[in-house]
Amino acid sequence: MKLKREVGVLGLSANIVNIIIGGGIFVLPAIIAASLGAASIIAYLFCGFVMLLVMGCFAELGSVFTGSGGSYNYIESSFGKFPGFLTSILIVLASFTGDAAVANATIDILSTFLPVFKNFWVQLFFFGLLFFGFGYINIIGLKKGVGFVKIITLFKLAPLLFIIVFGFTEVEVANLYWENTPGPAKIGEMSLILFFAFVGAEKGLSLSGEVKNPKKTIPKAILLSILAILIFYVLIQLISQGILGSTLANYDKNPLAEVANTIFGPVGYTVVSFGAALSMIGSLSGKILSMPRVIFAAAKDNVIPLKKLGNIHEKFRTPYMAILLYSCLGFAFAVVGGFKELAIISSASTLLIYLGISLATVKLKAVKLKNTPDGFIVPGGYLIPVASSISIVWLLSKLSKEKIVMFAGVLLVLSLLFFIIKLLSKK
Repeated sequence: MKLKREVGVLGLSANIVNIIIGGGIFVLPAIIAASLGAASIIAYLFCGFVMLLVMGCFAELGSVFTGSGGSYNYIESSFGKFPGFLTSILIVLASFTGDAAVANATIDILSTFLPVFKNFWVQLFFFGLLFFGFGYINIIGLKKGVGFVKIITLFKLAPLLFIIVFGFTEVEVANLYWENTPGPAKIGEMSLILFFAFVGAEKGLSLSGEVKNPKKTIPKAILLSILAILIFYVLIQLISQGILGSTLANYDKNPLAEVANTIFGPVGYTVVSFGAALSMIGSLSGKILSMPRVIFAAAKDNVIPLKKLGNIHEKFRTPYMAILLYSCLGFAFAVVGGFKELAIISSASTLLIYLGISLATVKLKAVKLKNTPDGFIVPGGYLIPVASSISIVWLLSKLSKEKIVMFAGVLLVLSLLFFIIKLLSKK
């Protein structure tokens, strides 16, 4: 039994945009401006440049390795079971703990307007509605899930689009002048933080096994989504800086709502705040749609020793066991709450996975030189994957020593777990 290929360019692009544009953009302008001021645009352009390099690698790999699993599939197919195991576990761990954090952030925003959300039982119900509701939608059919993602993507982008369209009338050009140009160290430090708001496209690519004409659809969807996100982010930052000026850094909790308050008044503040909550919910819907496919692919390949997770529903032909497990994990961690250190580890693991993707592209190009080229080919030979690798290593070097040690420890534990599983499997 095979998965249905129902997802086109717009569906895949909407899923990628929906996953990447989460709650981060509603707070990032103030965080970056606090360090870089009007020169914040440099960090956005650098992150966009790096992301295009990485996504170029994803496009080439995705046009050749067309099965479900995204990053896991590409790395496992290139380097084997052990790197595939590390990739699958880290992706899933980073995703569901991140989703739990997003769910809690949504509760925090809603509780500022609706005090009922401060009640524990209301929160419990809300978490269940999020994770199991989206899980059910995606179990009964991918097409229904993708359709929901398209709708919620449009609704969540609406407040941001209003800020972009009407915000130009309130921009003061003097607020956009650079007082000084920040040094490479400060730009790198801020880019490391900002880069976390650009990641997520690889989660959308977990649908590769259900994409129509993947060799053409995947590259087009990647390019369309990343360029749209970069332009979107840059405009939001410029307008926020242009309207609030040096005071932007003071509104680190809800800066875009303050921008909307300047443009539209209290109504704008309320609409954008609810838009932030909807954005986070939309991000969750995209991840619950995409990420169970990583679990499904890893179980099908026996990388995760739980064969039932590779089961496909007889009626709906969706990986229902993987979706159910992911929903349960997300719900459980949302209820427990508080995963700051895990969030740091998940961010670092994402960059390491991107490094693996870049190296896998180098290997793929070497194979193509010996055989007839097939699929999409990123121009420039080895230039893009090598440049991507160097950029990622440079960004990782901006992590603190404590975080590097913590991250190394997690990798060590996962490595030991892999070889224990392998030993038990032989017995």
